[in-house]
Amino acid sequence: MAKPNPENLKYTKEHEWLLVEGDTVTCGITDHAQELLSDIVFVELPETGRMVKPGDPVAVLESVKSVSDVYSPVSGEITEVNEALEESPDLVNKDAFGEGWIVKMKIGDPSQLDGLLGSAEYDAFIAE
Repeated sequence: MAKPNPENLKYTKEHEWLLVEGDTVTCGITDHAQELLSDIVFVELPETGRMVKPGDPVAVLESVKSVSDVYSPVSGEITEVNEALEESPDLVNKDAFGEGWIVKMKIGDPSQLDGLLGSAEYDAFIAE
């Protein structure tokens, strides 16, 4: 059973989450998404300094079932990647909302956050 979606995060319909801290966002995939993927065996991380737009792929998750892109929910510059995932890709499965984060970005346009879902809206979306 998926863990509850934290209320302090923003969500996308592509199952990414964002933690907003000033002009920096931390991004990962939701617990629901990692459950659908099953055991993640490899994570391909982007280079820091890369500029992205909403919808750009920022990482690739390979599981025992499939390969899935992780998309940027906002525009900005990738400032940090979770290098722990190179050795332990299963952190995404174990702690999707914590140690399994994927990238940190300096946000380009904070108004893009307005189009994202709150936890209750995301809960309703995945219940459909």
